[in-house]
Amino acid sequence: MRKVIITCALTGGGAMTKNSKHVPVSPRDIAQEGIAAAKAGAAVIHIHVRDPETGAPAMELDLYREVVTRIRDSGTEVLINLTTGMGATYNPPIDDPARAEILVRPPAERIAHVLELRPDICSLDVATMNFDANPIVNSPDHLRYMAREIYGAGVKPELEVFDLGQVGLALHLLQQGDLRQPAFFQFCLGIRGGAPATPEALLAMKGMLPAGMPWSAFAISRDEFPMVALSVVLGGHVRVGLEDNLFIAPGKLAQGNAPLVERAVQIIQGIGEEVATPADARKILSL
Repeated sequence: MRKVIITCALTGGGAMTKNSKHVPVSPRDIAQEGIAAAKAGAAVIHIHVRDPETGAPAMELDLYREVVTRIRDSGTEVLINLTTGMGATYNPPIDDPARAEILVRPPAERIAHVLELRPDICSLDVATMNFDANPIVNSPDHLRYMAREIYGAGVKPELEVFDLGQVGLALHLLQQGDLRQPAFFQFCLGIRGGAPATPEALLAMKGMLPAGMPWSAFAISRDEFPMVALSVVLGGHVRVGLEDNLFIAPGKLAQGNAPLVERAVQIIQGIGEEVATPADARKILSL
């Protein structure tokens, strides 16, 4: 039986709070959701933070610190994965510069919480793309800088890629030594502007990786659970969570992240594989 890592993405940086009251917003609620997800079987929890008053996506160090401290103080065995995806939005207006939504931040700001809090893992979006309606920019120079600082803090970057060209760029950065082996890829499927959530797309992305390189995949919305099964069958790891999908069944909102993790556990075990513990995940990812 192969051991399969479940990552749970707890809250995300999008507008899903408008569509479900179960998406955690405050640092306390995000931490509690992470602890519940770990107890349900997640070896890794992927963390964004939100403004506790408005629910809007946030980047403040104090919010990250409170979430991470609460999880660590709970004694819960789980690997912490902090996002670095915030601060990449570039969406200039067609006609009125005064309405510009240019939210690209210097790379040092985007990783300040990682260098301070030193999680086990952090995401690194090897992606410049139309992220649905929001273009995001991650230039190679920014990626090189962020990777160098992340490695210097003793943190492993999870390489988030949304299409074939981004897999190719990540492999180029690995060949150049800007990213280190052994790498860990996260294939992100179904986002409008990126690769579709299809077997063909996943096979193509997986096929670009050298043999033996660990990878995971997820798909958003109704494709979340089919992608869990497909990823397991093809030898990968999986991700679920309210960042990616709000529903446990058609028309039925998931009442938290734990039910989504529990469903992933059922799929993995039903296929005949084993759910990885955090200790297993450390070995698999060479942490």
